[in-house]
Amino acid sequence: MKSAFRRGLASPALAALATLVAWAVAGPAWAAGVLAVGAGAIILFHLRHLQRVSDWASGPLDAEVPSGSGVWADAFAAIHRRVRLRKAQQREMGSIIERFRKAAEAIPDGVLLLDRHGHIEWANARAEQYVGLAMPADRGRPIVNLMRQPEFIRFMEGGEYAEPVLVEQSREPHLLSIQVVPYGASEKMLLARDVTQLEAVARMRRDFIANVSHELKTPLTVIAGFIETLQDLDLEPRQRERYLALMQDQASNMQRLVDDLLALSALESEHNPPNEAEFALVPLLLELSAQGKALAHGQHEIELIIGDAATVVGSRDELASAFGNLVSNAIRYTPPGGRIVLAWEVAADGGGRFSVKDSGIGIAREHIPRLTERFYRVDRSRSRATGGTGLGLAIVKHVLLRHQAELEIDSEPGEGSTFTVVLPPRRVKRAPAVAVERPPVAQASTAGGETAD
Repeated sequence: MKSAFRRGLASPALAALATLVAWAVAGPAWAAGVLAVGAGAIILFHLRHLQRVSDWASGPLDAEVPSGSGVWADAFAAIHRRVRLRKAQQREMGSIIERFRKAAEAIPDGVLLLDRHGHIEWANARAEQYVGLAMPADRGRPIVNLMRQPEFIRFMEGGEYAEPVLVEQSREPHLLSIQVVPYGASEKMLLARDVTQLEAVARMRRDFIANVSHELKTPLTVIAGFIETLQDLDLEPRQRERYLALMQDQASNMQRLVDDLLALSALESEHNPPNEAEFALVPLLLELSAQGKALAHGQHEIELIIGDAATVVGSRDELASAFGNLVSNAIRYTPPGGRIVLAWEVAADGGGRFSVKDSGIGIAREHIPRLTERFYRVDRSRSRATGGTGLGLAIVKHVLLRHQAELEIDSEPGEGSTFTVVLPPRRVKRAPAVAVERPPVAQASTAGGETAD
């Protein structure tokens, strides 16, 4: 194929040849006329193609490249190839950007891109949720206009981004860890991570260590004080026995605390699955009633209501521990003369419901969500007086989690509380009714009675 330059010389060469022929045949005047016509035709040809180029260049970006003839055919073909390559590159770039956006949307953290002035350029859906953005309406707005927490503003203005900053969002109960990564020409990438649960776990760990230390320190201090007294003073036998008994009580408290901690650790372990078997529930309920009466020392009326005999699939020891903790809690927090009702029934959906209802002091609603936390106490001084370790309901919670069961709590201050264990239907099997021996009337009036419905 001839080069564009050689093809471009063809038209002027033909015009020059025609001019020479006209000169030779008709003289200079005709030669000048032929030259003028040839030159004009060439100029018009090129001007027409230049107009096409100008119209295409000033038109839409996706306009088709015009076609041409002669030397312009090669030029337009070259432009067409460039446009085709550019479009292919744009499609590839668009595909890369789309993949980046999908990847950014899949990131569990919030991602915002900020320009050199701290204005929002782009944000993924998680960032919109955390910060409260409404893209694309908020594109171009300063980030500090949307996140007005003083610590965040100081962080952005300080320019020291080596460590993240914790920002609490008041719009939603979120604690965000904000990290800024500079890139490009003074642009910034802002990463927002929700650390609410992590901070809650860290708080619970700190509280747990502090509470264990405190719970062990108190009896150890008492025991150490009594030992020092016994070593330094010559006490009367009766007084010595009294001090030794108090030391024994404190040692028993520490032993119960250690036992509960070990039990809780075993329940939380993934390598210690429950030893499940099918067992009859009525004998367990009778044991709980008897244990409750022994713990109450005749100061409470305890009633057992068995609505349906049933067998349960699960760990008898763990469920006995969970049910027993609910019974002992009810006795501890019910004043003398109060009434406690233990009840069991098979629900309409086939699940089981074991409830412990007392006429005790009750619990304010704001405390109920935290009752199953380790060492959480509504009234710390009263809890110490009752002798609890503060781990009973935490043990109940983990036993029920291992049995896919739930704990429902209904309580009002001064009106008592009801704690209900809800077992899933697949763990409960209704059995023929079992006759339950009723205690004498005189005993039921003091230590409670048992009834079977």
